[in-house]
Amino acid sequence: SLTMFGKISTKNGAVEQSNFHDYQMTRMIDAPNIYVHLVDNDEDPTGVGEPGVPPVSAAITNAIFNASGKRVRSLPLSDHGMV
Repeated sequence: SLTMFGKISTKNGAVEQSNFHDYQMTRMIDAPNIYVHLVDNDEDPTGVGEPGVPPVSAAITNAIFNASGKRVRSLPLSDHGMV
């Protein structure tokens, strides 16, 4: 959601979004396929659900660069007309 739509806007000094009903969230149909490869090792497991989240923005913006030659340097993508 951050990559594509994650923006909190303000008007007259107040946040316009009050809850999830007026904050645009990414739906499954909007999300790219994400593959997480876990490396087997002797360390105790921690944060198993989180490792795939941080690289998503970089992966999407690099894919845009590879496809179009346009480098995106700020988020959300909706600000750039890319969603």
